[in-house]
Amino acid sequence: MIANQHDIETIEKLYEGRRPFYGELHDHAATGGTSDGKRSLEHWLGAMEALKIDFAAILDHKQVRHMYLPEWEDGTFIGGSEPGTSISDSNAERKSMHYNMIFEGPAPLEELLAEFPEFEFEGGAEGHFEYPKFTRERFTKLINTVLDKGGFFVHPHPKQVMKSENPLDYWFVDKTGIEVFYISLESEQTKLNYALWLDLLACGKRLYATAGGDEHRCASDKALTTVYAEEKKNSSYLSHIREGDLVCGPVGIRMCMGDTLMGGSCNFDGKRLTVCVGDFHKSVRLTAHKYRVDIISDTGVVESHEMNCLDKAYFSIDAEDKKFYRVEVFDITRDLRIAISNPIWNDK
Repeated sequence: MIANQHDIETIEKLYEGRRPFYGELHDHAATGGTSDGKRSLEHWLGAMEALKIDFAAILDHKQVRHMYLPEWEDGTFIGGSEPGTSISDSNAERKSMHYNMIFEGPAPLEELLAEFPEFEFEGGAEGHFEYPKFTRERFTKLINTVLDKGGFFVHPHPKQVMKSENPLDYWFVDKTGIEVFYISLESEQTKLNYALWLDLLACGKRLYATAGGDEHRCASDKALTTVYAEEKKNSSYLSHIREGDLVCGPVGIRMCMGDTLMGGSCNFDGKRLTVCVGDFHKSVRLTAHKYRVDIISDTGVVESHEMNCLDKAYFSIDAEDKKFYRVEVFDITRDLRIAISNPIWNDK
């Protein structure tokens, strides 16, 4: 149903002082050393301005040097790296997985690399490291250490590197990200990753949907992330991203259940879910198109509402005893899913 004035005031108060920032949460640049991006940070700065992108996570492989270049700007570039790892479990079966370790800047990443000798980190601004081999237990320790140091951990392009069809064979740890939109909103990779995320939700995992272009060649607005933050600073972005209060896609979605925001959990008893959808990025703001908002629980679509891309729309429902609620936005004209909220989970 359409939200009443009290519901609207509640969600606006909870998000007071925050505005939408749009960005690329997984890409690479030509920064020398072991980077395999094709375009410089200077290119990125110009392209981001043209595309109306606020931030980009540059996650060059096997190094930290990209975060020390003169073009690097906090709030414009988010730091980190994308290693690859071979992991053996207790049955000596070996699997491979890429992962993104995202931090405000180089210092916590360098501390982590030094604490795990498997990386063979050389240290310093030119610091190079190797792709390590881990046991399952050691890899889980790495994930927890990323989180403990204020970082965000994402499994990028998961179905593109997984060999097993059983998602629980892999190391999807709660309160970490899984790259659902990959390369573009409509790519075949996105379809596979979306189905994987749904399977993991059905298994009871509490994983945050993220997006990433990973094009290497040039800046792109085809797989954006939306974050409501207080200011154009990495610390502001990450404070919300780490809580799952981010949108996989280029549309602003805000949610609350009582005073619990998107990505959080609470007891649903006696509470109302309130949703606000708006702030469409220019890449999907097509005034001739029709759009639909679906409110979804673990048992399926609860409500659907049509809206346009220029206004904000508010919806509220009385919460039922569901495992979670989440929201998706569709471009009806293209029959295309363009944004996914992260769930609010029921702690009952």
